[in-house]
Amino acid sequence: MAASAEQIARLRRMVAEPTTAVYSDSAIMAEIERYAVNDAFGNPPTVPDYSTEPYSLSENPNWLPTYDLNAAAAAIWEEKAAAVACDYEVTADGATLSRDQVYEQYMKIAQRYRSKSCPGTLELLSKTR
Repeated sequence: MAASAEQIARLRRMVAEPTTAVYSDSAIMAEIERYAVNDAFGNPPTVPDYSTEPYSLSENPNWLPTYDLNAAAAAIWEEKAAAVACDYEVTADGATLSRDQVYEQYMKIAQRYRSKSCPGTLELLSKTR
């Protein structure tokens, strides 16, 4: 299921990307959909299909589209930080230009959103089902 226009707009605000100049709506939507989580009723986004060998995962028809926007925002801030990671500090003519502070600030924002994201779980599936 696709992320809604409201979720795309909210994530754009969270990552300070109000236009499609850097991240298209489809790129934002793809990032949101990477972080599908159980809905309010506990339904997971996918369910195992044991009729195949090895088993496969299919969409859960009972799942209501629910995404962890904080995790998506953290991933985008980390990507933005990676883009400026090679920036440097320059001192010339008595003035200091600290471009490396941008990287540090982006990573702090990413850490903030990561700390607010949903805790992850891992379900172990048995072959004998």
